[in-house]
Amino acid sequence: MLFLQGNTMLTSITEGILCCLTGKTANLVLPLESSEPSDGFEYVEVKPGRVLRVRHIVPEHSPISNNDGDSGSIVHCKRKITVYRNGQLVIENLGDVLHSEILQCQDGDLEPCSTVEVELADYKDIASSPDPNPVPPPRTVLIDSKRMISSCKGTHSDVALFFVHGVGGSLDIWSSQLDFFSRLGYEVIAPDLAGHGASTAPQIAAAYTFYALAEDLRAIFKRYARKRNILIGHSYGVSFCTFLAHEYPDLVHKVVMINGGGPTALEPSLCSIFQLPSCVLHCLSPCLAWSFLKAGFARQGAKEKQLLKQGNAFNVSPFVLRAMMSGQYWPEGDEVYHAELTVPILLVHGMCDKFVPMDEDQRMAEILLFAFLKVIEEGSHMVMMECPETVNTLLHEFFLWEPDMSRKGSSKTDTEKAIAASDTLHTLKNSKPVNK
Repeated sequence: MLFLQGNTMLTSITEGILCCLTGKTANLVLPLESSEPSDGFEYVEVKPGRVLRVRHIVPEHSPISNNDGDSGSIVHCKRKITVYRNGQLVIENLGDVLHSEILQCQDGDLEPCSTVEVELADYKDIASSPDPNPVPPPRTVLIDSKRMISSCKGTHSDVALFFVHGVGGSLDIWSSQLDFFSRLGYEVIAPDLAGHGASTAPQIAAAYTFYALAEDLRAIFKRYARKRNILIGHSYGVSFCTFLAHEYPDLVHKVVMINGGGPTALEPSLCSIFQLPSCVLHCLSPCLAWSFLKAGFARQGAKEKQLLKQGNAFNVSPFVLRAMMSGQYWPEGDEVYHAELTVPILLVHGMCDKFVPMDEDQRMAEILLFAFLKVIEEGSHMVMMECPETVNTLLHEFFLWEPDMSRKGSSKTDTEKAIAASDTLHTLKNSKPVNK
């Protein structure tokens, strides 16, 4: 085993040196011939010369066409979002979401805060100036809409599930979920991002910015979308699901965020190892792969190594990896952007995740209007591969869930709500994050 690893390292160093001398990137990722051409793989040209591999599974049986999507519960989503000049963010929930009975989930009632006050992440205060003009008024956003939330079953022909992977992954990381939900009758769609899996890999950094990838996924979404669509994202893929939910609020019915992190704007780190030249990253690729295995999985045994290989995870060229990390610039995706979402969202967090601390997902739950945070103790960053049965069960229960509005009239008194809200906020802010 050590001999094989030594050969791998030597090969990587040799290829890295050749890469530096010739200026060419090694291991160019190109479309591959699918080993299972009849198993729902398609190639979609989202732009001229830009082709994404998509796994699209349509139920073999004839789904029951009904109007269940029109027979759910209507929830009044109303909140006032105020951003003050000093970076203070105040969210006032004014609609039906104040009633704990609406948010029924397997762990019982969840009482959201009537008012949430947080500090904007990475806020830079405006320097004071001698200008005698008064301080500009705070920015205020008012959300006032009604949303139909209904149970989404595999027998419903108007439901589609979209699975979006993150940096270094591929659609293969969702194998357990795609097989499980397609067997239940759901239509499932999972693309390979550009440069990943069997999608084309343009040799230009601009092809891997957040905006370029988001437009790719917009094209995939518009091509396969049904009336009620559920988006499931992992890690960086969560940002794209958030983008689509914000852009298409009437088409996105529910969202699942798996180890996606906090509700903060994206900005690449200038001190990251991924800022090194591609040829250097190529030399370091075996070390990076081992580091990913160690940080991405709670255990590092033969099973996890096999899962990593089967999922085609962290198997991208150094150029694509560097461009992906450098292209994570999305200033619009801040706390206010997330607070504007009115779609129900399930947050899944692997307790052993060394990439995403627990407090980031807790902060996300605090900001979102409809949020259920579920923690899987034995899982890490790749929790959907480590604990597929647990994740599949959580997702399926969330897909089937709809709020029970029949108990709306028996809501708590204002005093009881204030006490419960205070306790909930105190619990969120005092939970201990996982050590990195």
